[in-house]
Amino acid sequence: MLLFVGLGNPTPDSENNRHNIGFKLIDALNQKFGLSKQKPKFKGLLTTGNVEDKKVYAIKPLTFMNNSGICIRELIEYFKIDAEDVIVFHDDLDLEFGKVKAKFAGSSAGHNGIESIDKFIGKDYSRVRIGIGRPKTKADVADHVLKDFDEDEMIQLEKITKNIIDSMAILIDKKLDLFSSTVNNK
Repeated sequence: MLLFVGLGNPTPDSENNRHNIGFKLIDALNQKFGLSKQKPKFKGLLTTGNVEDKKVYAIKPLTFMNNSGICIRELIEYFKIDAEDVIVFHDDLDLEFGKVKAKFAGSSAGHNGIESIDKFIGKDYSRVRIGIGRPKTKADVADHVLKDFDEDEMIQLEKITKNIIDSMAILIDKKLDLFSSTVNNK
């Protein structure tokens, strides 16, 4: 059993923000694999089903980015999911726009959503970091992550999302380096 988590903020005006790339991935996953209708549970929107013959839960926390860990801990405790079976999709300033890097454990690199998850379940889970690029000045970081994708970025995002979803079998097998290279080379 796996838990997919997409990080984002639950307000309608945040829907196309760079920070909400995790939510977009969960929506694409739900659509591609026909997971159940999203239901409000565990302080998030939860779906369930099978991906590549593996039982999965997928959630978009409604706790806002900085409190995502609360939602995740409740869910993994209830369903008895090991932290090692959690895969989090999130934006990453340190990666060039469109680049994807999957890794197991490690630091939050200052990402508040990841810091919250680390606080509530520890660091032993997988992360799929999706590059949104870094703004030119540090002062612009908050504006950058909360800014909507522009038209060209939305087109690229569709391709990135498709590559990620098409490579789910590799991710489910937790072949993280192979997953990253496969997604980035499509």
